[in-house]
Amino acid sequence: MSNAEKVLYTGKTHTTGGRDGATRSDDGRLDVKLAPPGSSAPGTNPEQMFGAGWSACFIGAMGKAAARLKVALPRDTAVDAEIDLVLRDEAYSLRARLKVTLPGVEREVAEQLIELAHQTCPYSKATRGNIDVLITVADV
Repeated sequence: MSNAEKVLYTGKTHTTGGRDGATRSDDGRLDVKLAPPGSSAPGTNPEQMFGAGWSACFIGAMGKAAARLKVALPRDTAVDAEIDLVLRDEAYSLRARLKVTLPGVEREVAEQLIELAHQTCPYSKATRGNIDVLITVADV
């Protein structure tokens, strides 16, 4: 770690059983059963958790972008995430679509907010060049 780098937070989880198991954070705030996608078993799956984390992070990044552009981010800003688990040529990968709802924000401004957020959101950075990502503005 360089002198200019500062770790702001470390999320710690312990997972057992893979897609048929459970995951729990070290502080106990996250404690969920896992189930394969499409299964009727109780629990969530990694794709849903990834979508939830990315959506929350993206809204935070849009808040920073809004401050930079000196515009108000609506209280009812929302991101709907769809994370696909894809099998192609016997190899698994992910694909993502984020639909951003910014009620009362002009489309051009909304697109600027999304572009700035996509450049700064850590999830967007982690996926850039690794998976197909489509981010759109929802019609309000």
